[in-house]
Amino acid sequence: MTATLIIPGLYGSGEGHWQRHWLRDHPDSVLVEQDDWDDPLVDRWADRLEETLLEHVEAYIVAHSLGCLLTAKFADRPSARRIKGALLVAPCDLRPTERRHPDAAIRFGPMPTRALPFPSITVGSLNDHYMELDRLTLYARLWKTELRNIGLAGHINIASGFGRWTGGYALFDNLREKAKAPRRYVADHTSHTSLG
Repeated sequence: MTATLIIPGLYGSGEGHWQRHWLRDHPDSVLVEQDDWDDPLVDRWADRLEETLLEHVEAYIVAHSLGCLLTAKFADRPSARRIKGALLVAPCDLRPTERRHPDAAIRFGPMPTRALPFPSITVGSLNDHYMELDRLTLYARLWKTELRNIGLAGHINIASGFGRWTGGYALFDNLREKAKAPRRYVADHTSHTSLG
């Protein structure tokens, strides 16, 4: 069976977060657990994602906030070929995130800018303080992901009123339909431009 890997962001997704509901509502879902949710180090987080991914023949990704950036950075690893598709919900912009959380040592390097080698849908909002709409549009273009703007939805988390989010399940169904199309890998991974 194809697994669905749930990837939270900074501090993890606490009880009541839509990702926790997702884990309960979808028995094929697996939480990618990190040793330290408060001080994210990209290589350590990516290693844990890889360990979890390699336990499955193939998997979908459902990521939130910093978990979206982890997924985008992970795309360079050979094991990313096991990823059938990714639902990236409310990706954060690193600079505003660092300003809003000065207590967290976020060591994620520059913002990822390469095209994703797997089908993806990125979900954002008009009033997310972690990612302004123009920046979201820019990264969606760079990642070559389908962008879905769901309006005044904040950071699409508990604070924004998102507990069980059935709209996310419908978007995930759309992603799986996209993944049925012939798979095409991005050949050019030469650009290292930092826009972060």
